[in-house]
Amino acid sequence: MIPIQLTVFFMVIYALESLTIIVQSSLIVAVLGREWMRIKRMSPVDMVFISLGFCRFCQQWSSVLYNFCSYFNPNTTFWYISIIWEFTNTLTFWLTSLLAIVYCVKVSSFTHPVFLWLKWRILRLIPQLLLGSLLISCVAIIFSVIRSRIKFQLISMMHLPGNNTVTERIKKLLQNLLIFQQLVLLVIPFLLFLASTISLIASLCQHLGQIQRHNIGHCNSSLKAHFSALRYLAFFLIFFTSYFLAIFITIVDNPFNRRHWFWAWETVIYAVVSIHSTLLMMSSPKLKKVLKVRCWGLETA
Repeated sequence: MIPIQLTVFFMVIYALESLTIIVQSSLIVAVLGREWMRIKRMSPVDMVFISLGFCRFCQQWSSVLYNFCSYFNPNTTFWYISIIWEFTNTLTFWLTSLLAIVYCVKVSSFTHPVFLWLKWRILRLIPQLLLGSLLISCVAIIFSVIRSRIKFQLISMMHLPGNNTVTERIKKLLQNLLIFQQLVLLVIPFLLFLASTISLIASLCQHLGQIQRHNIGHCNSSLKAHFSALRYLAFFLIFFTSYFLAIFITIVDNPFNRRHWFWAWETVIYAVVSIHSTLLMMSSPKLKKVLKVRCWGLETA
């Protein structure tokens, strides 16, 4: 068991990380929303960005509420808050995979007919794909709510006299179904994200090799741009994969899901989320421009 001082330390770090993520998400929504109001239209990439920012904002608030409420009131079940977190977490995975697919289709230089057809069609289908991601998450949550209600009824039945063997087996079956459902709903978008990001990295590496073979003076700026894009993609891949693995461990069998290790594990998870959100912001030219202006204003103030 870790000392109480260390537990408080991890709680404070988690709170600071949560505040950072909430501010980052709010900034994404505010900047892109203001741009939308100004020019009365929004690019497909910005549609995904603003949806992802709003979703992560709700996800982090639900995480904060659930973690603190369940920690200080362990005998109370805050299932409605956990349902909100599960919904926003699932939607975040699908939106992140959609963003990776859009970047891959938009930036990659593959000439396969199927890829060219996707390049022509996918940007027009962003509103429908966003709606599809929302519907998938909603359907998953409906099943989660039904399963949670059945589970609570089984728990209340276990206090009655009699043989609890059947009740215990049904409860275990529901738990396994929950794990299977969550893994399927997270693994599919993660694999799409993985395939899109690796394809984009391969395309950029191929294009970078072509530039280096014909390297002349005016290619230096293009080389720097490609190296910068590859660096962002590599970090993006590492941190989102780390987040997926952390959530995977939590769902299957979290060895740190003990009361004395709880905040340490949450700190690790949301440190990854915070860095991932920062990379998201830096990958958007509009958000990057606003950050540079704000930072320059602070320096000159």
